[in-house]
Amino acid sequence: MSYQLPVSDYEETSGIVFFARMVDKIRLHAAGKLAPDYLRGFMDLTCLDARFCRFWEVDYDLLEARTLEGGTNEELLAWCFRDRKFPNDEQILVWNSFLIKRGWRDNGSPGIIEAKAANGWQDRNDIQTYVDLHDMDEGRQPRFSS
Repeated sequence: MSYQLPVSDYEETSGIVFFARMVDKIRLHAAGKLAPDYLRGFMDLTCLDARFCRFWEVDYDLLEARTLEGGTNEELLAWCFRDRKFPNDEQILVWNSFLIKRGWRDNGSPGIIEAKAANGWQDRNDIQTYVDLHDMDEGRQPRFSS
């Protein structure tokens, strides 16, 4: 089986990071092209898909169904907010800041340390967040590496 990698967490949709990765994983999974070890939706309540959905009050199952009907990432994101005001710049800043720093000096830090050790990256100081881990695991250099 040939699997494809989802887009980076940094990919933005209407200024919001991570949404593109989440819907990319939905599409890849439906096509049988997402490796089975990827967390999706609420498989783990601490995974970033679940955090996105709780933060923005999006029903993952409905989003999954809507994604599989088709549409661009921008159309899907607009659909998520169809019955309410689209996030303002401040709300987007708060989400984006949380997402790209998750695991750095917060209660997710032990998971970063454990994952780095499991991958033999314990000496890699450029891997500080879950986004860094995703990038490294998928063959991308962590964005803020020195």
